[in-house]
Amino acid sequence: MATQNVLDIKLKKIDKIYKPGNAVSGYVVISTKEDMSHSGVTLSVEGSVQLQLSSKSVGLFEAFYNSLKPITMLHYTFNVAPSGKFTSGVTEIPFEFNLEPLPGQTLYDTYHGVFVNIQYTIKCDMKRGILSKDLQKAVEFVVETQTPTQLLAKETTPVNFLITPDSLSNFKKISKADVPNFRVSGQLKSAICHINDAFQGYLLIESAEAVIRSIELQLVRVETCGCADGFAKELTEIQNIQIGEGDMCRGLKIPIWMVFPRLFTCITTAARTFKIEFEVNLVIMLDDGHLITENFPIKLIRN
Repeated sequence: MATQNVLDIKLKKIDKIYKPGNAVSGYVVISTKEDMSHSGVTLSVEGSVQLQLSSKSVGLFEAFYNSLKPITMLHYTFNVAPSGKFTSGVTEIPFEFNLEPLPGQTLYDTYHGVFVNIQYTIKCDMKRGILSKDLQKAVEFVVETQTPTQLLAKETTPVNFLITPDSLSNFKKISKADVPNFRVSGQLKSAICHINDAFQGYLLIESAEAVIRSIELQLVRVETCGCADGFAKELTEIQNIQIGEGDMCRGLKIPIWMVFPRLFTCITTAARTFKIEFEVNLVIMLDDGHLITENFPIKLIRN
């Protein structure tokens, strides 16, 4: 029966969240049932920004598409164990490095998007003999950066809104005369949101001739990739939550509360070749099939 050898990476911080300048420390863990020879153990740390265009934008920006190379923000490689032998049992090898970018580069928030992906990984490689399989293990850690001080809002201002048939701008194939009469008001706590806090507010259905089926909040990512040839902007949905179901009472305050999902959101970011922004859509679905939608561009910050 073959002996099972296990290579693992354990970080000291359970949440795996670090800020630029922090020391990242942990252990390379080797578990083996019998003595195991090896040709060295190396650790590599990489942080990169991956960019891509949607299929509809490829033809428009072919020159840019051919130059979509990953942006390497940081890259370290160091040996944690020279060639030798690990004895049976569990061996822990400590490691530590400072989270600093390469010269001329900037660290951005960890972010898993559709057309922009920002990721930080630690990868461990153990080289073995010709007749043995090399072992490899990778783990992702999360980087949280701060919004530059000059871009932080000194105070958050509530955003009042009023939605009526006259305020709607996109009717597509229907006319205003076909839209049932309604009046929806409300307030957002702020359009500048701390990413670790919830998106908050309330709405009030003052009147509505049609029966309401549902009220939803849609969080949208706005990703822009570009260069001198032009920019391609793509909007995709991150999450959709229901805050009201059925024909809600008129005159009743309905709370708005939405948590920003970790990894799939980050602070609003603008770099030379990409931007990451966010919007919230308030969608009221009527029983007759009409959709009433109000769009709120928001800015995510962290201080």
